[in-house]
Amino acid sequence: MEVAAVQRRTLRLLVVTQIISGVGIAIGASVGALLAADIAGIGVSGLAQSANVVGAALWAVPATAIVERHGRRPSLAACYFIAAVGAVVIVTAAVRGSIPLLFPGFFLFGGATAASLQARYAAVDLAPAALRGRHLSLIVWATTIGAVVGPSLAPFAGAALEQFGVPTLAGPFFFSSLLFGLATLLLLLLLRPDPAVVARATMVSPSGVRSGGMRAALRLVFSKAPARLGVSAMAIGNVVMVGVMTMTPVHIKGAGHDAAHTLRIVGLVLSFHIAGMFAFSPVFGWLTDKLGRRPVIFAGIALLLTACALAGNAGHQPVLLATGLMILGLGWSATMVAGSTLLTESVPVELRASAQGASDLLMGLAGASAGALSGAVVDSWGYPTLALLAALATVPLLVLVSLSPSRIYNQAEAAKAVDRQ
Repeated sequence: MEVAAVQRRTLRLLVVTQIISGVGIAIGASVGALLAADIAGIGVSGLAQSANVVGAALWAVPATAIVERHGRRPSLAACYFIAAVGAVVIVTAAVRGSIPLLFPGFFLFGGATAASLQARYAAVDLAPAALRGRHLSLIVWATTIGAVVGPSLAPFAGAALEQFGVPTLAGPFFFSSLLFGLATLLLLLLLRPDPAVVARATMVSPSGVRSGGMRAALRLVFSKAPARLGVSAMAIGNVVMVGVMTMTPVHIKGAGHDAAHTLRIVGLVLSFHIAGMFAFSPVFGWLTDKLGRRPVIFAGIALLLTACALAGNAGHQPVLLATGLMILGLGWSATMVAGSTLLTESVPVELRASAQGASDLLMGLAGASAGALSGAVVDSWGYPTLALLAALATVPLLVLVSLSPSRIYNQAEAAKAVDRQ
């Protein structure tokens, strides 16, 4: 089978599994904090999200090792299977009222997010240089469907298993496990031939670089300016997005509305935010291919700064907060799509999977740290100060973009550059 046909088949399957897993992630995430608060108390309910985020970051390590040895198919399938097990553990914890089971379950549940992020790289293993941004952004865009549909299914999922003694807030996680299991089966059965295996067989670089672990990949990434810029764009974009987004519902609650009205405002604001993160990713993919990677990263920085300014000065006005959070999502999308594409084409194929896994690890840990610190910042100095600090976090990325070579290589030159690695 020719490479172009394999790529088309891969993209179709990845879109389907992203939609399925996206519903699974969103249907559980929509009630995760509430379930944790119900079992463990409000004071530690935030640890559920932290466990999930840390899990998503750390599962990138074994996922990358599997890609290096066996390819994308077993790596993605393993992550979704781990998430399915995690969802079952969460349901078990809810039935038993067990706190010791609950947070490990959320940690395992993070495997789905790890797989969802790794899928964007599977989409560019065989993509032509001129289409890398668009193919990668297509997979990011597919997440939109699950993110929108999932929460709306939570009430049905919660009520469906009550007769079997499953708490209402735990029911959605049972359906998450089924969806992750379906994604696992589809990948194992249909992701053939494996895009990473085909890429290694058809795109071997003449430099003599051998495949290695994350340490070797990180050394290479830090030694190459384009790769450093790509990783920095993803990590800093995630820091700004997670830091501001995490505390926006808390800021909204501070307006003093009743619980129902507060939830309506939070739902509205976060819906706009999710739309910004995923729905417009094909636009950034097209711009990444047409204008270049660095200009789109620079545009992402501008969007992040605009979002911080709007959110920080919005007070408790829902329209301004929704606008700010949507622009925040757009900035994240721009840095994610352009940064991922730039990293992928900046390292030899032999170290590509390790570099991608390392970048997701760094990005996830950076976001988790921002989320953990954001609460302390808001508690001590307020939401506007958080927005200001988030804006200042973009300064290192702005410096990196400014110091990068001014000449933007076109796609043909970029492909030749990769071949020479």
